[in-house]
Amino acid sequence: MLTLRKSADRGFADHGWLKSFHSFSFADYHDPRHMGVGNLRVINEDRIAPGTGFGTHGHRDMEIVSYVLDGALAHKDSMGNGVPGSVGSASSGKAAGVIEPGDVQRMSAGTGVQHSEFNHDPARTTHFLQIWILPRQRGIAPGYEQKRFDDAAKRGRLALVASEDGREGSVTIHADASLRAGLFDGAERAELALDPKRLAYVHLVRGRLAVNGQALEGGDAVTVSGEQRLVLEGGKDAEVLVFDLAS
Repeated sequence: MLTLRKSADRGFADHGWLKSFHSFSFADYHDPRHMGVGNLRVINEDRIAPGTGFGTHGHRDMEIVSYVLDGALAHKDSMGNGVPGSVGSASSGKAAGVIEPGDVQRMSAGTGVQHSEFNHDPARTTHFLQIWILPRQRGIAPGYEQKRFDDAAKRGRLALVASEDGREGSVTIHADASLRAGLFDGAERAELALDPKRLAYVHLVRGRLAVNGQALEGGDAVTVSGEQRLVLEGGKDAEVLVFDLAS
């Protein structure tokens, strides 16, 4: 069964410096019909204005994945990761803790962590996805990891970018879940075997794509339950995230 979640039906918040679409209930947006899917609790599509960002704030007992689409996001936390300086260019090398398109960052909040996220660029908006997944176990030690997956790794296929065991070079999340990312255009096509006892959640970041025959446009998502196979095809400049989740 496929359950469609249209982009226009998401929650939206405009804070001036931050514009955010909420796939699930978050902050002032609350809809009891959309509290998450399985152990996936948050997907926020955030746009941070130039020279602004999230000041230091705390998290606990959550696996947080950041996936940048445009611009750069500077991260600094109480574990000693990141630097407070400005974003470095691609040619000069970027500062540790700065994530750009192609990077996947995982922060395990565990027993508690303080962090900040900032767009130091004076002219360019940072566009990224903030993803929260409930951990398998509460009270673990906080942790941080950042890896790069360039376009070639995702072109016409679903690259594993986050998993519980860190296989295939993915970042390690302490949750019963995995995350794949792919880029599809034209005749490019991918199939993925599913466990019908689990849930899959497909979030189309941008472009157009058909998921098991269901047409999606940028920002749309579909929950897949009781299915044995996922088929992605008919892409047009599509970037997609596919979650495998505990039901």
